[in-house]
Amino acid sequence: MSAGYPRRCRPCEPGHRLSGSYDRGVGEAISVRPVAGPPGPGRQNHRVPVHEITDPDDDRIADYRALTDVELRTRWEPPHGLFIAEGELVLRRALRAGYPARSYLVDAKRVDQLADLDTGEAPVYAATQDVLQRATGFHVHRGVLASFRRKPLPSAAEVLDAARRVVVLEDVNNHTNLGAIFRAVAALGVDAVLLSPTCADPLYRRSVRVSMGEVFAIPYAKLDPWPDALAQVRAAGFTVLAMTPAPDAVPIQRLDAAQRARAALLMGAEGAGLTRAAMAASDVRVVIPMRRGVDSLNVAAATAVACWELGRDDPL
Repeated sequence: MSAGYPRRCRPCEPGHRLSGSYDRGVGEAISVRPVAGPPGPGRQNHRVPVHEITDPDDDRIADYRALTDVELRTRWEPPHGLFIAEGELVLRRALRAGYPARSYLVDAKRVDQLADLDTGEAPVYAATQDVLQRATGFHVHRGVLASFRRKPLPSAAEVLDAARRVVVLEDVNNHTNLGAIFRAVAALGVDAVLLSPTCADPLYRRSVRVSMGEVFAIPYAKLDPWPDALAQVRAAGFTVLAMTPAPDAVPIQRLDAAQRARAALLMGAEGAGLTRAAMAASDVRVVIPMRRGVDSLNVAAATAVACWELGRDDPL
């Protein structure tokens, strides 16, 4: 057993290509062969040698095992330095951002979508939808998955040094919200994201998918210890703006030019909001004015509104 995976579910080695009979070590052999022939469903295209997978327990696709098991994946992926990208657009953005591919796993009918890629040493595996679903735990309707190596994270100091505005997140552990925040940050001109130690992993598959790969375009770093490290943000010249529905908060549109110039927008978890300690470490309490008695927005929506407001006078 390896790193929390079920029996026989250990990750493949990057570039590991086999032909002929592949012995899983349990007395059972799988017929494994490169798929040859002209371009077409499940066949080799002009650049990509494709290896057919017929058994969902094939150890070579162990990187993709149990993708719907959030606890297992979040416990296993970061320590082992990998993440999973879902969908052709997302995997291409990961490649452009310089993340090295470990392997690709595609619906046999969609092999040609990777025809123009230089896959290097990363093997390309193709399987039917039934095999994909049994291996991953869900219907891979986008038809394309890839396993990538993570890159070392920059320090918070490096991120702050290169940024003019940042978003700082405390306890945001919902992967969908996190992905949506990264997409908003990328679209609305904020330069980086800083994460408290209890935030979710930005490279978890759902976060990457919801961000449409924009997580690869935005520098991010861990801010630790929390919340004491907010002093580092302030020391770098940022004004820490704590988003809260508190009645004494300043409406965000009333911030002055100095408060907007180098803003660190501090956002809390859905529902709970910011902790008292984080609030106490901020410079200004800020609110998005609401109508019809609504007290707050979803954290991703609130981040988008606040980012737009802070940058509304910036040239496009």
